[in-house]
Amino acid sequence: MLYNEIVAAKKSGRKLLAILLDPDKIELDALNKLTEKINQSPATHILIGGSLVETDIIADLIARLKQNSSLPILLFPGNPSQISDKADGILFLSLISGRNPDYLIGHQVKAAPLLKKSQLEIISTGYILIESGGETAVSTVSQTTPLNRNNYELTLATAQAGEMLGNKLIYLEAGSGAQLSVPLETIQLVSQNIGIPLIVGGGIRNTEGIQNAYDSGADMVVIGTAFENDSNFFNS
Repeated sequence: MLYNEIVAAKKSGRKLLAILLDPDKIELDALNKLTEKINQSPATHILIGGSLVETDIIADLIARLKQNSSLPILLFPGNPSQISDKADGILFLSLISGRNPDYLIGHQVKAAPLLKKSQLEIISTGYILIESGGETAVSTVSQTTPLNRNNYELTLATAQAGEMLGNKLIYLEAGSGAQLSVPLETIQLVSQNIGIPLIVGGGIRNTEGIQNAYDSGADMVVIGTAFENDSNFFNS
């Protein structure tokens, strides 16, 4: 079970790293080279998805990744159209920082019949968008306002509410291509006051940023744009 492995890693202090691939930005002809770079990196997981995915290559993309990589693949869907049973699991996101019912429960209701028929491991995830210096794709598509990056207590209360509602993971998100990453103070406060694993992503541009998030209490760090822009990210 993927979730049990994430919990075990948290308990043992082993940090996890996920590389987020946006299908709209992937060229299948160049996928073998990209997969090789992923295999050479410290990545422990691959996430597939985005706020607004227009391509229909997700199933093919996952199948090809599995041919050359043994890393678990988790869906990170912006809407139900991004669901594929070829993945190993799904972060079943609820945007608990916003008040748009579509992203709190609407899309989840539409996805439920599809997921019920699949073999995907479903991992309920409380998704919290943090203000990051500018409007991100997540904010635009979901039509929600991120939480004030300086209001640590509100972010903490939101994370704790997510845990109390039964979420298995909390994901603090600055957004794809964010100008600013999630404040380290926020990561530390949340990690010290919830009992479930904490994921942090958005605006992390170098290995120092990854380490700082780990040191502050993140159990898994997600990088996307930085790796997309430089597949030699971990060698630089």
